[in-house]
Amino acid sequence: MSWTIGLSLVALWLAAGCRPTPKPVAALPALTPTGSATPAAPMATASHTPRPVPTETAISPPTLTPIPTATATPTHTPSPTPTATATATPIGPCAARNPGDDLFALVTHDYGLSRDFAPNDLVPLAEFFSIDVTLGYPTELRQVVIAPLVRMVQDMQAAGLHPQILSGYRSYASQAVAYDKWLQKEPERANILSAPPGYSEHQLGTTIDFGSPELPTIVGQEDIQFHTYFYLTSEGQWLANYAHQYGFTLSFPRDTLEITGFYYEPWHFRYVGVELATILKNLGVSFTEYALQNLPPPCVP
Repeated sequence: MSWTIGLSLVALWLAAGCRPTPKPVAALPALTPTGSATPAAPMATASHTPRPVPTETAISPPTLTPIPTATATPTHTPSPTPTATATATPIGPCAARNPGDDLFALVTHDYGLSRDFAPNDLVPLAEFFSIDVTLGYPTELRQVVIAPLVRMVQDMQAAGLHPQILSGYRSYASQAVAYDKWLQKEPERANILSAPPGYSEHQLGTTIDFGSPELPTIVGQEDIQFHTYFYLTSEGQWLANYAHQYGFTLSFPRDTLEITGFYYEPWHFRYVGVELATILKNLGVSFTEYALQNLPPPCVP
């Protein structure tokens, strides 16, 4: 009975449209702004293309520069400082060449002398030597040669030798006569047996042809004065060993035909001074070879 009454009351209440009254909730206190608040940006609309999520930019790894390999720096070889060389000014034709007082004038088949060249200090040897040395020939030489030649001849005589002076200065004309004799006697070999005029060292006045009283016996020919066997004589051997000490050098040594243009002449000595004569002796070279390598060309052949 009582359960039926309860249901009835509930039905009546629902029919009346009653709702339970909600319990009021206390209002949240307003936030006190701290600083200036920047209004929130309006939310993007649906039409806004969303910003893509940034991807990490690939950083290219640094390019490794290879450590340079130590390279041998080429050593700079300094150019040799050119040695000042005396040059004939101007270098004229051989036919017009006048070497003056030059002791080192090169005279060969290619380098000649003027027809008119003659040293200006020639002196006769008869003033300094006896007739057994000069054999009575009217030989002349330059003054610069006299003192060393006198000493050398005296030393040879002191050693028991008997040097002879067969020839000294020859003019252009005298050489022409000598050359012409060889040209008639042996035309094919005249140029290597005798120098043509203008191409003889005798024209310099510093060149001597020596002789020996032993030569005719060695060769087996009476009155002979010039022969390769002069090197076998006592005088020839002494000169070969000691002439450089007085400033004389052998102009045409053995086996130098291709250089000097002349056959071996063991009697033919030229004065060049003690210093150069000693250098040539120690080097074992002729004056011609030394001059061609170390001295300026004296003329245009």
